[in-house]
Amino acid sequence: MQSFRRKGKAGLKPRPTPGRPPEMKPRQQKELIALLKAGARAAGYSTEMWTARRVAEQIRRHWGIEYHPGHVWKVLVGLGWSCQKPERRALQRNERKIRQWKQTQWPRIKKSPRAAGASGLPG
Repeated sequence: MQSFRRKGKAGLKPRPTPGRPPEMKPRQQKELIALLKAGARAAGYSTEMWTARRVAEQIRRHWGIEYHPGHVWKVLVGLGWSCQKPERRALQRNERKIRQWKQTQWPRIKKSPRAAGASGLPG
């Protein structure tokens, strides 16, 4: 309201957001997305997991732009990416035995809602 009173309609026009402009251009951002989709192994890493440090390294290698690994997260979120941590599972895991245990043993040892009381707290 103050801006309108001071400058009229001109005071209501949108202004650019203050702050430093992004270092990566839109074309470079598209190239980064393609690089990430190709996978970390395609970029020369031993595993498929992208870390902020690895992404920062690739940005520096390809475009000469230095990003702190902590800031890379903001860049990725701005591109619509999210953090996804892979699930850890034992290599010797036996899915058939796990399924069988869940069907036979788990119901036997699982607490029933009545045993815990109406509030869900014991006693």
